[in-house]
Amino acid sequence: MRRDGGVPSHPENIYICPGSQWALTNILTVLVNPEASPRTGVLTPVPCHSTTVLSLTVLGAVVVPYYLREESGWALEVEELQRALDSAKGVCNPLALYVINPGNPAGYVQSRKSVQEVIRFAAEKRLFLLADEVYQECVYGEKTEFVSYKRALAEMGPPLSDRVELASFHTASKGLMGECGLRCGYVELVNLDPTVMKHINSLFSTNACAPVLGQIALDVMMNPPQPGDPSYHLYVKETQHIRTSVAENVKRVDEVINSLPGFSCQLVEGGAFAFPRLFLPPKATKRAEEAGMQPDTFYCLRLLEEAGVLLSPGTDYGQKEGTYHIRFSIMTSLDIMEELLRRLSIFHKRFMKEFS
Repeated sequence: MRRDGGVPSHPENIYICPGSQWALTNILTVLVNPEASPRTGVLTPVPCHSTTVLSLTVLGAVVVPYYLREESGWALEVEELQRALDSAKGVCNPLALYVINPGNPAGYVQSRKSVQEVIRFAAEKRLFLLADEVYQECVYGEKTEFVSYKRALAEMGPPLSDRVELASFHTASKGLMGECGLRCGYVELVNLDPTVMKHINSLFSTNACAPVLGQIALDVMMNPPQPGDPSYHLYVKETQHIRTSVAENVKRVDEVINSLPGFSCQLVEGGAFAFPRLFLPPKATKRAEEAGMQPDTFYCLRLLEEAGVLLSPGTDYGQKEGTYHIRFSIMTSLDIMEELLRRLSIFHKRFMKEFS
């Protein structure tokens, strides 16, 4: 309620779970009918974290990709959602729309207007909204604000606020907490039919609850120290230090990566990763093909072997055909980020010269 400006939140609609991915998989289990013909489709962003795509595939769903517009800061455009929906005709029956805000790995943050447009689209097409909002505390743009799908939906008022079905996911293992070893998160459900809620309650109850330490971490994240509490000043000091450090990392990534030939990086507005585009010389792509690798995988392997830097290739997350990317975390100390950028710069210049 604090996050959403007072929009009511009801305990019976919230399920604590051992991580947001666990919750997402269970909600997908309710949505996806593996025996249906045509099969269930889920509109999924590109790029997208690979675990979500794997979960959909294992459940028997069809991944219906929609592409974020990189040239516009990885914007989510309704026209692209419509194109993806049209592409599913005769292939599957799209029932859900999965969105990641702030983006992973692309680092965008949707505006209030963008969120509202997506909600209207979901309502018109009768799609269940799956909102992955685990990086909601990680927003760095000066004029950027996180607006939850639940808040935007409530503010839009009836009839949309009464009928658009929504599942919102959050976790203690991301964001400022970053307690990846303590697996605990929650899903909040909005506007679901009572009969479906009974089924979800039974489904979630058959699994063990989140570990106690994880629940403690989640409680600290959702109910942090308040003014007057003994630990309040230390909490403010530490969280401000994290925000300042990451904001400086974002600035340095923008300066360094965009100064290198063959690189283009959209400004990171939120999330925990940078996802710059890599323009590789034809000789490099040919060498990668000869080695049986995707070009960005070839680049990352060389980077690891020669510079001791481990990054992820964009092919692991999906990307437009003919484009290549790399992904790396910005949630680290200033000195580590500077060392990463130094090694990457030296390697990249040498690599580009070798294959020019």
